[in-house]
Amino acid sequence: QVQLVESGGGLVQAGGSVRLSCAASGSIFILYTMRWYRQAPGKQRELVASITSGGSTNYVNSVKGRFTISRDNAANTVYLQMNTLKPEDTAVYYCNAFHVRIYTEYWGQGTQVTVSS
Repeated sequence: QVQLVESGGGLVQAGGSVRLSCAASGSIFILYTMRWYRQAPGKQRELVASITSGGSTNYVNSVKGRFTISRDNAANTVYLQMNTLKPEDTAVYYCNAFHVRIYTEYWGQGTQVTVSS
């Protein structure tokens, strides 16, 4: 079992920055690929960024060059630095831990990010 707790969301003006954090507990953090998803009202949940245990990253095209995912394995925490925010980035952001070998995943409760124009 993995417990995930997100923090750092809030209201920000367009062009601003926010850093989300996701603290993990309950299992061996290094075994998991960590992902950030988001879900805007009326839309499907979307994979935004991922980072493997080795530090390889991937991003959805719409956030490339603006968002950075990182992880601190000693602190069992994954981060999402979001810069140059746009109103279309408004969503609930969810942290996800995915165990690639046993194909199991866990979700956080989500944190709201609202970007005003």
